[in-house]
Amino acid sequence: MNKTPLTVAGAEKLRAELHRLKTVERPNVIAAIAEARSHGDLSENAEYEAAKDRQGFIEGRIMEVEAKLANAQIIDPKLLDADGRCVFGATVELEDLDSGQIVTYQIVGDDEADIKASKISISSPIARALIGKYAGDIAEVQAPGGVREYEIIDVRYL
Repeated sequence: MNKTPLTVAGAEKLRAELHRLKTVERPNVIAAIAEARSHGDLSENAEYEAAKDRQGFIEGRIMEVEAKLANAQIIDPKLLDADGRCVFGATVELEDLDSGQIVTYQIVGDDEADIKASKISISSPIARALIGKYAGDIAEVQAPGGVREYEIIDVRYL
């Protein structure tokens, strides 16, 4: 299986989720199943069915997170030496050449992407257009509304 890139912060977030699922969610759902089971007839017990469904979801998510962590290639942006090139983990300051608006994004793994936190997925069109470019370069991004051009103002490894 291919290694999936993750930042140090993204790996920590997944570890925290895994810990919560195993130490809080799993015991809670086991208690809910026991409680529902105590109500008697399981064939018509909606609480029991809901708790079993929840257990299935939690166990599936635990396996998914464990697999992601097992296949993760953890990259610390502070340790990168990419000579100013846009790479995974880099924080990139861009100017939209149409509107003049300046935005800053960090290029992260798919699981870490959060546009509200200015983190874009490595597989997003804008990140793919930025990879390999330097400050001063122009990146052309195929957006739903047509091609957008961004000038790379700065590349940092935070």
